[in-house]
Amino acid sequence: MKKLLLLAAACSTTLGLSATSAALAANAADNYPSQSIKLVVPFPPGGPTDALARRLAQSLAEPLAQTVIVENKSGAGGNIGSEFVANSKPDGYTILFGTSGPLAINVSLYKKLGYDPRASFAPIIRIGHLPNILVVHPSLPAKNLQELVAYAKDHPNKLSYASSGNGASSHLAGVLFNELAGTSILHIPYRGTGPALNDLLGGQVSMSFTDILTALPHIHNKTLQPIGLASAERSTALPDLPTLAEQGLKGYDVSVFFGIVAPKGTPAPIVEKLNAAFKHAMQDPEIKKTLTAQGIVEATDQTPQGLRAFIDSEVPKWEVVVKNANISLD
Repeated sequence: MKKLLLLAAACSTTLGLSATSAALAANAADNYPSQSIKLVVPFPPGGPTDALARRLAQSLAEPLAQTVIVENKSGAGGNIGSEFVANSKPDGYTILFGTSGPLAINVSLYKKLGYDPRASFAPIIRIGHLPNILVVHPSLPAKNLQELVAYAKDHPNKLSYASSGNGASSHLAGVLFNELAGTSILHIPYRGTGPALNDLLGGQVSMSFTDILTALPHIHNKTLQPIGLASAERSTALPDLPTLAEQGLKGYDVSVFFGIVAPKGTPAPIVEKLNAAFKHAMQDPEIKKTLTAQGIVEATDQTPQGLRAFIDSEVPKWEVVVKNANISLD
């Protein structure tokens, strides 16, 4: 009887603590946000991700009635900033502006990662994606996918593609292309998009998978030949250019996506408030202009569940690509 009484008392205490914790969490959510919010960008200042994050931060001030401060924590392909957010207090005051690398690719690419994109975060909203495009030097006798693949197979090991670095999405785009098209186009890594583009324009490399915003001026000037969009749908910037998937490369989509996440355990009411605030900000005409100027396609599903499902589908897709290519980074 004594043991039963002690057990009952322990259960009562546990239930009491649980109820208290739940009440505190609910109270915190009701008062959220009561201070400024830190939006971590896991890349250096000045890039497209940083620029979009800063513009969004301005538009979030109204619906949240608080200042949103952008903080750059770059390094290791976005892993340093992402790990920082994953290990932050789950109170909604530290959130991550993530991209395909830290939220889908790096978990398979790096030997050691201090977080898991599927288990370490509470998804908030998918902002959209930046379509990539396959472009070739105009000296190459190919105007579409079929001609390019035929030329590559007739001239094995002659063609090369430039990327912004080992493990970058522009690198893995070529790996996936070779796998689906049955080609063996050589990868040439560079330190950034700029040097890769310069050598492509100079004819030192044959082709590249780059974002449409970077490629567009050179396509208009006819210094680069577009082959196809490396995304699931066509772009309004080049409406007559078919995707690679339309041309026969089924399922090929290597767009860079942008998503906002919070640390795992962030209360659902806080996630909902942040989701609503981001949706409100996305209606800002200046944000619409920024998205258009950067070539970013706004996500149709902007729910936390939509971002969760998308990350869950992207991680295994890139895991196969990385494994088949035998790529590993420290």
